[in-house]
Amino acid sequence: MSFDSTLMTFSATVENALKAGAPVVALESTIITHGMPYPQNVETARAVEQAIRDQGAVPATIAVMNGTLHIGLDDEQLEALAHRDGVMKLSRADFAYALSTGKTGSTTVAATMIAARLAGIGVFATGGIGGVHRGAESSFDISADLEELAQTDVLVVCAGAKAILDLQKTLEVLETNGVPVIGFGTDELPAFWSRESGLSAPLRLDTAKEIAAHARMRTKLGLIGGTLITNPVPVSHEIIADQVATFIEQALDDADDKNIKGKDVTPFLLSRMLELTGGKSLETNIALILNNAKLAADIAVAMGD
Repeated sequence: MSFDSTLMTFSATVENALKAGAPVVALESTIITHGMPYPQNVETARAVEQAIRDQGAVPATIAVMNGTLHIGLDDEQLEALAHRDGVMKLSRADFAYALSTGKTGSTTVAATMIAARLAGIGVFATGGIGGVHRGAESSFDISADLEELAQTDVLVVCAGAKAILDLQKTLEVLETNGVPVIGFGTDELPAFWSRESGLSAPLRLDTAKEIAAHARMRTKLGLIGGTLITNPVPVSHEIIADQVATFIEQALDDADDKNIKGKDVTPFLLSRMLELTGGKSLETNIALILNNAKLAADIAVAMGD
């Protein structure tokens, strides 16, 4: 099945990099619209792009704007997206809807993976992936990110699944779907704001070159689907797991009290965590995203060696 390229527009920088075979790293846009308050959202988006450039790669922030899929945003577009009201939060289910109806939407992990694959970008940096929500045995609330990782050939660098989720069940679903989950320099699965989760990382690799070699071997074997690289948050910005657990329980109770469901759950919990941690969770979130961007750029560069 072919993709209608007229639906997609590249920034000049990204287009030139792809034509030249230069390393490119995809970035999601929900961090701008749903992940952080203004102005930290735009400041972080710009800092993440610069971190990728500093490592020798080209950043490609992805979003749907007025029914057009943009691969790479300029500074004015980043600012406009941060101020726009009614921006959709796009995943696989509503991606086509936003394009067909001329809507504006920011891309989640799943939607960014789809767009990156269509654009020919193999490496994507994010903060944390979605996963199995707590209580999913009754709510059936499971992020589309997990299914996307099972079928879309993009390497995703993150700090683990968001700690507000059921990490054990999230790991089980990834393993069932054959998604390689690799701890970068660690034998333990990171837990977003914390370096430790109490869960073992199924695989471990210690350098960008090793990760690139692993990706090439999957290609040679004809294996489909993504690869998840879990990169622990820097020690200097970690929130200890026991502290996080206490705040998460409070945030979950608050979400239940307000009857918050579906796509609204994660933004609410992240916002509530910001309040409960006195701003510490936002500082940690920014640090881990920057850390992931640097690693993703190193991997993209190594993929071309």
